[in-house]
Amino acid sequence: MKTIQGQSSPTSLTMEVARVQAISSITKCMDTIPSEYIRSENEQPAATTLQGVVLEVPVIDLSKVDDDEEKLVKEMVEASKEWGIFQVINHGIPDEVIENLQRVGKEFFEEVAQEEKELIAKKEGAKSLEGYGTSLQKEIEGKKGWVDHLFHKIWPPPAINYHYWPKNPPSYREANEEYAKCLRKVANSIFRSLSLGLGLEGHEMMEAAGGEDIVYMLKINYYPPCPRPDLALGVVAHTDMSHITLLVPNEVQGLQVFKDGHWYDVNYIPNAIIVHIGDQVEILSNGKYKSVYHRTTVNKHKTRMSWPVFLEPSSEHEVGPIPKLINEANPPKFKTKKYKDYVYCKLNKLPQ
Repeated sequence: MKTIQGQSSPTSLTMEVARVQAISSITKCMDTIPSEYIRSENEQPAATTLQGVVLEVPVIDLSKVDDDEEKLVKEMVEASKEWGIFQVINHGIPDEVIENLQRVGKEFFEEVAQEEKELIAKKEGAKSLEGYGTSLQKEIEGKKGWVDHLFHKIWPPPAINYHYWPKNPPSYREANEEYAKCLRKVANSIFRSLSLGLGLEGHEMMEAAGGEDIVYMLKINYYPPCPRPDLALGVVAHTDMSHITLLVPNEVQGLQVFKDGHWYDVNYIPNAIIVHIGDQVEILSNGKYKSVYHRTTVNKHKTRMSWPVFLEPSSEHEVGPIPKLINEANPPKFKTKKYKDYVYCKLNKLPQ
């Protein structure tokens, strides 16, 4: 079968480089999707989501820090122990900064030519996650998520590789740099509250997490319309490897959290930042704070997008329970290890 330049034949869509955006455009008038996107019955959203209930995860007003820091800390501790997820409002990031971030990301996926996107694709076998891509980790039975993505670091400056930042739209760099600058203030505030909540000094958790060397890894998730959202998942159920994840979604419902034995949709609040407790903060806190088990569903008619920023240690940084939290009554529940070794085990489904 002849292939038009810049397009893929249906047979080539089964290859590893097949982009979900292309599959979506081919299947949009069908009632089926390729078998590798059909989840097992115990994962299928239609069968496993508690219908008609939207989970109102804790909402924390960060502007309270000046009036009643003690109350703010208490709320964040409770949310981090019981839920592993909360939303922050009045966080100080101007609406237009978030809107610009979302606009340039959407333009990259929807208006930039495919050949140009592929120029910043993740290389096969590369150690870094950075770049444009589709598959991320080893999945059981070769199943795939209904999502394309773009990863690149946005902070600190020595960690940034601008090769993986889109050249188009031209305002992409400015929008991302401005968002990174604003987001750091929010992250510092969250680390301080989590630290105080453990009975530590305000700076101690962030220092244990890597201090000024903490890497801010942005991921743009692009979930195009899916003919069978009842059978597919955008991102499979997981906890984040990061310390914390700070996420802004578009308005299309998709984030689900597992709580009390059920999967629930998470309430969307415009311009709030969703905070996930990740594996590394669970380890640092010796299990007091819980990383959130979550997944993403997809929509039949609308594109969902999200912009999580994963706050991670540098690859050589060792993470383990903070020594001040360990005593005879509270022995370490986790090994101390280099972050790169933790990532390798997690992505390859190996025990930690």
